[in-house]
Amino acid sequence: MAIEREKVEQSLDKTRSMLRRDGGDVELVDVTNDGVVRVRLKGACGGCPMATMTLKSLIERMLKKDIPEVTSVQQVR
Repeated sequence: MAIEREKVEQSLDKTRSMLRRDGGDVELVDVTNDGVVRVRLKGACGGCPMATMTLKSLIERMLKKDIPEVTSVQQVR
């Protein structure tokens, strides 16, 4: 079953306010049939040394909580 992009965007909206406080943002790039969500970190988050931690501990955790079909989140540049 394919994951709806709209559901992913709604979940990402929950993390955007936190990212924007620090001058960053997240852009949805792709959702694969096997549950992989590809995102691009933007602004301050794009070059931050903590980007991997933000990706896994914040974004991926929120997406998996909201959408159990999500298997992982990957950053693309």
